[in-house]
Amino acid sequence: MSNFHFLTPGQPAIFKDQYVTKVTECIKAYQNGTKADFGLIGLPASKSSISPSFAADAPKTIRNVLNAYSTYSGEKNKDYKGTSIVDFGDVLIHPTNLEETTERLYLSVKEMLQTNSCNKFIMLGGDHSVSFPSIRAFGEYYGRVGVIQWDAHHDVRNLEDGGRTNGTPFRSLLEGGFLNGEDLTQIGIRDFANAREYHLYVKNKGVKVYTMDDVDRVGIVPIIQKEIERLSQKVDIIYLSVDMDVVDQAFAPGCPAIGSGGLTSRELLSSITAAADHPKVKAMDIVEIDPSKDIRDITSRLAAHAMLRFMYT
Repeated sequence: MSNFHFLTPGQPAIFKDQYVTKVTECIKAYQNGTKADFGLIGLPASKSSISPSFAADAPKTIRNVLNAYSTYSGEKNKDYKGTSIVDFGDVLIHPTNLEETTERLYLSVKEMLQTNSCNKFIMLGGDHSVSFPSIRAFGEYYGRVGVIQWDAHHDVRNLEDGGRTNGTPFRSLLEGGFLNGEDLTQIGIRDFANAREYHLYVKNKGVKVYTMDDVDRVGIVPIIQKEIERLSQKVDIIYLSVDMDVVDQAFAPGCPAIGSGGLTSRELLSSITAAADHPKVKAMDIVEIDPSKDIRDITSRLAAHAMLRFMYT
């Protein structure tokens, strides 16, 4: 029996309210045979980023800030403390070989799916390059995959100028035959942030593109509802890919490619809620947060809140 009154060796000295359950209390490390409602995996790769980026640190930071959130939704008057989350940990990234890193990401997501442990999954990047191996794995496991991409950029840069980077994931998916153009929806594409060549490329591939002007005129929730319904008629599962630079720099200062004229934090959260409610939505990745550029974890906290909107629908 301990002789200490206020010391707890090996445990954090933090305040605990007996009536509050934090999201982090619902997360358990994966063990063979574990079953849970949601699977969580870190894809901490950012060495292929066009802009200097420490986005590889984002999975750790987002996990940490989850402790700022409770499991109770006042808007729905429902406590989700019974929702279980299993954490598969982070993929071990190769220190120098980018192609090897891509292969490790693909294999790790595939192995996670093969455990049959969970109904839905969250991938924490990393830069947007991680979406290529992740979506590829989901498509091979589930069948035809549809993707809704929140992004300021098309991310279909040519591969000749720099190989696979965080600007090429959807070109890699389209060119590799892992994703049909008509099965990709891009939302929040920002003015003066892309090249005409890439705008024409996605249009020619049949990609559905909604710019910020479309969001302003139509509203993001109606767009999401329309595209979820359209995709659900064609695909086996729907994958949400959230590049945080779709959000205005005022609400997401920790993105390597910040810009004005993007979504508000409320628009991001309401749109994820609208999408996650559909039964064919099985996965979401969150990418492009550099904690070293952030202010008081504003961007990571928004990403954590986006996770909650995905899980607690």
